[in-house]
Amino acid sequence: MKPSTHRRAKGAAWHGTPGHALPSVAPAFDVAPEAAWQPICRLDELALDTGIAARAHGSQIAVFLTEAGLFALDHVDPFCGAAVLARGIVGDIQGHPVVASPMYKQHFRLDTGQCLEDPTVRVRRWPLRVDADGVLLVGRPETPHAPETHHATDTAA
Repeated sequence: MKPSTHRRAKGAAWHGTPGHALPSVAPAFDVAPEAAWQPICRLDELALDTGIAARAHGSQIAVFLTEAGLFALDHVDPFCGAAVLARGIVGDIQGHPVVASPMYKQHFRLDTGQCLEDPTVRVRRWPLRVDADGVLLVGRPETPHAPETHHATDTAA
């Protein structure tokens, strides 16, 4: 792994409970086969129900390990423009895994990126996979980034 793309997770590694396997990777979505995969960290370096921030493909990404699986979203909160989502509180609302932004407390679904408080706002999801050596890799995002949709860049006239 290149040092510039390798980020270690803070905190203790998740070892699971007896009889409980590591969560599976979140369901895959369509990604071009030629998409490059960049290493983030080793799977055993992630702590359960927390996020880590990483940089891949020129973007900041928030990676989460939960009982429901592994998820990756944009790290930048679209409401304030700050890179904080990996520091949010991970939980579950109505059966959906979510992260609450530490800034204005909006909840984003980890499986879709959809904001629960404002259905017009969504953050990109990033595909994840684990290689045979246990290294977590991130692919290209599901959709191109559209900066003009960020609330933080809107100005009132």
